[in-house]
Amino acid sequence: MPELPEVETVRRTLNELVLDKQIDHVTVNLRRIIQLPEEPDEFCLLLAGQTIHSVERRGKFLRFVLDDYTLVSHLRMEGRYGLYDRNDPLEPHTHVVFHFTDGSELRYKDVRQFGTMHLFPKGRELEEKPLNKLGLEPLEDTFTLDAFKGRLAGRSTKIKPLLLNQEYIVGIGNIYVDESLYMAGIHPEREADSLSRRELAALYEAIVRTLKEAVAAGGSSIKSYVNGQGEIGLFQHQFKVYGRQGEPCQTCARPIVKSVVAGRGTHFCPKCQPLKQKRVKKAAVR
Repeated sequence: MPELPEVETVRRTLNELVLDKQIDHVTVNLRRIIQLPEEPDEFCLLLAGQTIHSVERRGKFLRFVLDDYTLVSHLRMEGRYGLYDRNDPLEPHTHVVFHFTDGSELRYKDVRQFGTMHLFPKGRELEEKPLNKLGLEPLEDTFTLDAFKGRLAGRSTKIKPLLLNQEYIVGIGNIYVDESLYMAGIHPEREADSLSRRELAALYEAIVRTLKEAVAAGGSSIKSYVNGQGEIGLFQHQFKVYGRQGEPCQTCARPIVKSVVAGRGTHFCPKCQPLKQKRVKKAAVR
């Protein structure tokens, strides 16, 4: 958390707040947030005088596109951005401040301190870690049913951890995998290569629909997530299985179950998402 819908919502609000603002200088209060360059002083020096032309997204990463550089920011668990006046009191856990020439400030706060920032020459960010090995974007035109099938083809891995693997499909975290699998009627422990063509098509549609609905609702606020304008998301009110263990399934009324799959808390309906055995091809009898 945050996952693709939350990061996309933050991206959209930041484009409303900081577009065309010029950075006067930068203050770094926690050096480990800055991963590249190694020295925060160099990070600050390179950003001085740069203008923000757009804020884009790749998976769960934000990309601040500047004159000469691209700033790649990962919010991790509780990172958040907010626009302030320079005279506003500095709140606790504010680790990086971008001071703009117009007197406003973009402040990055992170209670857990897990967030990261990488600064690359513009265009290089897609060729280097952490973006160079990311998979398909599920809300872009390149995410077709054929492309989705191609990524899953021949994989005997359980479907849930495969969908969580960012090298295959980006941005889908624990919440949206559970919700998508429920919508498609697929048990989270099914092996990917056991899914029929019809099930693959249903899962593809469920992923796209779930993510689009979540983005439209501003994401999900489970703990501390807010967008760049301090507003919470509302998609948590539409959850069908996530966080609803013990509650009746909205389709069959059977209690939602919570288990652990690949080390992650997993929610599903045992009736609507049955665990089917993989078919084993029998050898031809001569």
